[in-house]
Amino acid sequence: MPAGNLLRQPDTTLPHRLARSASTERDALHSTEELLSWLAERGAAQLHDVRRIPFAELHKWRFDDATGDLGHDSGKFFRVQGLRVQTDHGPVRSWTQPIINQPEIGILGVLAREIDGVLHFLMQAKTEPGNVNGVQLSPTVQATRSNYTRVHEGGAVPHLAHFRDASERQVLSDVLQSEQGSWFFRKRNRNMVVEASGPVEEHEDFRWMTLGQLHRLLAVDNLVNMDSRTVLSCVPGGFEGAAEEPGELAAALARSGDPRSGTLHTTAEIRSWITARQSEHLVRTDLIPLHGVRRWRRTADEIRHELGAFFTVLAVDVRSNSREVGGWTQPLLRPHGTGVVALLVTRVDGVLHALVNARVEPGYLDVVELAPTVQCTPENYEGLGVDYRPPFLDEVLRRDPGQVLFDTELSEEGGRFYQARNRYQIIEVAPEAADGAPPDFRWLTLHQLTELLKHSHYVNVQARSLVACLRGLR
Repeated sequence: MPAGNLLRQPDTTLPHRLARSASTERDALHSTEELLSWLAERGAAQLHDVRRIPFAELHKWRFDDATGDLGHDSGKFFRVQGLRVQTDHGPVRSWTQPIINQPEIGILGVLAREIDGVLHFLMQAKTEPGNVNGVQLSPTVQATRSNYTRVHEGGAVPHLAHFRDASERQVLSDVLQSEQGSWFFRKRNRNMVVEASGPVEEHEDFRWMTLGQLHRLLAVDNLVNMDSRTVLSCVPGGFEGAAEEPGELAAALARSGDPRSGTLHTTAEIRSWITARQSEHLVRTDLIPLHGVRRWRRTADEIRHELGAFFTVLAVDVRSNSREVGGWTQPLLRPHGTGVVALLVTRVDGVLHALVNARVEPGYLDVVELAPTVQCTPENYEGLGVDYRPPFLDEVLRRDPGQVLFDTELSEEGGRFYQARNRYQIIEVAPEAADGAPPDFRWLTLHQLTELLKHSHYVNVQARSLVACLRGLR
């Protein structure tokens, strides 16, 4: 029998430390106003020169003569390929489309550290070629494997060692999560929060800030990027509703994050429902040559659907003074229109519940992931019959302003998508709405969503963004 005390107990202090960080804004290392000024200054200092170009001007990217696939000469980064989909779900049962295939797993990491007794998080002011406004607030590390192994022959990724060499005791959260299942084929990234073991100095492009400040910044249009939102959603829960002056809504959020408050459906029932949706929906996907995709046309400077809907693949030339390399070219996917991503919430006996959708997307690894109540681009449904219209879309579009708890335009990942914007909304509805839901929808508490976020392939990237926003409501 080994000698000594080898058994370890759960860290009971972390929820309290996170709650203090979530309720701290005035006593942070930097004021929120100072952070906004810093972001504006970095936006002016960082070069963000992005120009659309014809495919023929791409450097080290080319279309394969045999397949038509668009890939990099190194075989790294990603490829634009074709996808054939067959399903028994939804009004359209089969189709083909272009899709981004990026099998390597990147790192999205946020570094944490206690400063004056309050947990702070090191965030980066970073420009991406597809951003609508240049600089956005990014994780400490946001890098694909091709980037951090320096396939581009550029500079090293700052702070990478904190995540690649982290000890188990430093890791606050670490989980593989999916990304957009309509645009990526089985794409995953490692979402990490790691606590630094010692002092870490700020750089001109990095600043320490609290959870409370991050929650406030989430309400600013196109400021906190998608990768930051997904990592923040994976932070262990227990601080929901934290505020310096909690009100009635904050109290309902706090009860929603507390497993003792009760739920409409038990966690076992929710897991069984998800498993049933995953096993009952038939979705077959096959990667095919890009030139085998039907109803999509390739021109000199874009690949687009013949109806002008959905999305377009295009090429850009990028110049930057703040990235690992000073310039490069690459393909990007540009969605058509501004999407609507909305979460309906209600209070059941004082406990906030959110209505999520077991959504089928062709790029998911496990067929179904939990999505917001509504996730679509309304323009894609204009002129189509009621059978094509997403459930609850009309309720979202016709909502009363007094129902809206959160309404902010947030961008999707600018390294792969060109000016991809969605209107993220949290809308409160009457408690009677919880009396029933269609088969592919369920009401969950924030605690149940947080528990699911400890695992891969349960909650999609759009819903993770809204979880991060929901936690910051006051």
